[in-house]
Amino acid sequence: MKENVKVHKELKKRNVVWKMIFLSIGAVIMAIGLELILVPNQIMDGGVVGISIMLSHLTNWKLGMFIFLLNIPFFYLGYKQIGKSFTLSTIYGISVLSLSTYLLHGFDPFTKDPLLATVSGGVVIGIGIGIAIRMGGCLDGTETLAILINKKLPFSVGEIIMFFNLFILGSAGFIFGLDRALYSLLAYYIAFKTIDVVVEGLNESKSVLIISDHYEEIAEQMINRLGRGVTYLNGKGAYSKGEKQVIYCIITRLEEAKVKKMVEAIDPLALIAISNVSEVSGGSFKKKDIH
Repeated sequence: MKENVKVHKELKKRNVVWKMIFLSIGAVIMAIGLELILVPNQIMDGGVVGISIMLSHLTNWKLGMFIFLLNIPFFYLGYKQIGKSFTLSTIYGISVLSLSTYLLHGFDPFTKDPLLATVSGGVVIGIGIGIAIRMGGCLDGTETLAILINKKLPFSVGEIIMFFNLFILGSAGFIFGLDRALYSLLAYYIAFKTIDVVVEGLNESKSVLIISDHYEEIAEQMINRLGRGVTYLNGKGAYSKGEKQVIYCIITRLEEAKVKKMVEAIDPLALIAISNVSEVSGGSFKKKDIH
């Protein structure tokens, strides 16, 4: 019993260490995207960081100071709304981000081309934020505020964050000019999409429903060629009144094109419905070895 408790404590300690390491990596990557790409080209990010960039520009005070100070109220909100672990992770990540932007300030930017800065900066900060989210933290307090407002208004968290950021990025037009505001919107969109890839990964899960008279042959191909488990669902045509076997399977994003091609080769008239799956756990989703 004591040995199990000891092992559990060691694993927990190791997980915390790895979490801190990757939160640090994510925060440093985001700081690089800000101080060495976006900010020198007067291109903004959204959220608290975006407000911090505007205030830093107007006052000539360090960006890192504003990032940390403006996020302090959200630390409290995060503790109340989400929990202690999330709040501590967020405090640590934002502290590293603030310190990193302070240390990187004054270095020559990677590029002075606004379009190149927009694309590369959006990708870089998206990677940094995505890593932090995967580790159970965040590098901006806007998400916490959105969760709180979501409980009182009939809007999703994503819609609230989008509204805040459109307002913040739109304000950049009055400070940096209309062209920089548009570049900022593009950078935000690129970062948003990059975060999705980092958080979900290239192996993002998708569910597949296939209706075909050749269901057995299709199922056999999916098992043998993809190594995926397949389930038959009993269906009935509303118009034809005929019994149907519906194939149900979970695949990854990278396998989507292969499944379509494989099904169409067997039955060009097959109905294929593919949708995103936010999370998969349990069962036998892992691929079986194909020899």
